[in-house]
Amino acid sequence: MTATTAHLPRSESSSPGLAPVRPAGGPTRPGRTGSARAGTVRERLCPPMPGDRVAGWIAPLLIAAAAGVLRFWRLTEPRGMYFDEIYYVKDAWGLMTAGYEIDSNTCDGPAYVVHPPFGKWLMAASQWLFGYVDCGGTPHGSPELGWRFSSALAGTLAVLVLARAARRMFRSTVLGCFAGLLLALDGLEFVQSRIGILDIFLMTGIVIALACLVLDRDDGRRRLADRLDGRSAGSGGGASGGGGTAADERFGPRLGVRPWRLVMGVALGASMGVKWSALYTVVGFAALALAWDIGARRTAGAHSPVLGALRRDLPGWLLGIVVLPIVTFLATWSGWFLTDGGWHRNAHGDGFVNAWHSWWEYQREVLRFHEGLSDSHPFRSTPMSWLVLGRPIAYFYSSPEFGAEGCSAPGGCSREVIALGNPAIWWGGTAALVGSLALWVRRRDWRAALVLVGFGSAFLPWLLLPSRTMFFFYALPSLPFLVLGLTAMAGLALGPREASEGRRLGGALAVGVYLVIVVLLFAYFYPILAAEVIPYSSWRMRMWFPGWI
Repeated sequence: MTATTAHLPRSESSSPGLAPVRPAGGPTRPGRTGSARAGTVRERLCPPMPGDRVAGWIAPLLIAAAAGVLRFWRLTEPRGMYFDEIYYVKDAWGLMTAGYEIDSNTCDGPAYVVHPPFGKWLMAASQWLFGYVDCGGTPHGSPELGWRFSSALAGTLAVLVLARAARRMFRSTVLGCFAGLLLALDGLEFVQSRIGILDIFLMTGIVIALACLVLDRDDGRRRLADRLDGRSAGSGGGASGGGGTAADERFGPRLGVRPWRLVMGVALGASMGVKWSALYTVVGFAALALAWDIGARRTAGAHSPVLGALRRDLPGWLLGIVVLPIVTFLATWSGWFLTDGGWHRNAHGDGFVNAWHSWWEYQREVLRFHEGLSDSHPFRSTPMSWLVLGRPIAYFYSSPEFGAEGCSAPGGCSREVIALGNPAIWWGGTAALVGSLALWVRRRDWRAALVLVGFGSAFLPWLLLPSRTMFFFYALPSLPFLVLGLTAMAGLALGPREASEGRRLGGALAVGVYLVIVVLLFAYFYPILAAEVIPYSSWRMRMWFPGWI
């Protein structure tokens, strides 16, 4: 993990500083063989990964382990259900015992729920393992661990996956660890990993899909380079040479099954099975995948890269990014289909066709609910305020008096769980979005495009619903893209390999200082993220703005 790996190279397919590849079968330069040209194309299609493979796993795993310790430590505090746990924990218990959400007021019959069941199935699994509270209020095992364990596990997994994905994106173990640390030390991700509600599962599913998208990009380009190498070796001519057909020269070669694209489709479908809002990410990732396929074929010298992507890649694209997400989303509703007790289950009678009719009507009813949700709430916020941490949410608050609950302050104490992002990450990440836009405009860097499209898919749709009741934790799926934007800016600060030693040292110092600020801010706010009992004066010092109270 040397400093020379921490850089932000230009996009290999569209950077102004790179000469375009000659069309397949075109003339070659004197003294330059077809295999050499194919090698040049390979370097542009799939730049080499860092050579520190072992460190590339050990370092992210250590960061994820530290994140896990933070998330699992005192996970059962505060005791009992708080905030929206009162809904999702009971829904998960119903899925565990009956296969559908049960009305917790009557302990009988279906409950009307407005989110798909997959996140609650994950909570049901951990309740089955560790403990729960039944509908009569009787605790079994360790209930809080039961309904929060899966959240903590998902939040920890997201740190590892994002670190590995960033390492691949930026071809740098240093930058991969940088991204993992930022996600591990964000207050909103931390709090959502320690409460039994759905959003951490949504974010983690999107992070897994993001990692698969990046892996698929590399895998597809490697396959493309392999096909070009094979043709060059077989013909001794140009990059296409005489070994390729006219269709190959026009459209580029076929690439076969893209396994990571299929896994991405499953991850996106599972994310939709947590909350419908993942649909926007499906659209954004689908557009990126197709655009990258076109760019890869253009770099490889295809005469008609757009038609090539449509002819060669579109069938697999449809399977991986359209069909599989739909199939996976429907599979998350298996409990509703396989039992007779779910809400609206038999509204149109028995039988397969009637079940589908009932399910479709149920989905339309849920859509109307979300469109019309405009109730007032003291912690209601607008999307633009999310980026500046304008209105975080107090999930839990109590005021222990002197001598109670370990309070040793004569003026009384406070104990809170507030969903508050790390200011250095959210404020810096917002600025990094501007930097990413500039990076894309100037260099057409694909990583900047991923940051912008991913963030826009998770954030911008909320701007279209100005009257809807919204909360800051809705912004959680956009956090990984803010982190990646910051990682891109860190790569620019560190500079390219060929930069002077002074330039690299100054960049490393700047990135190091920023990381120290992130760590210190997380430590400073930790007591009000983790329900620690602190003097009221200490709590008040952490309320930087009126909107935080």
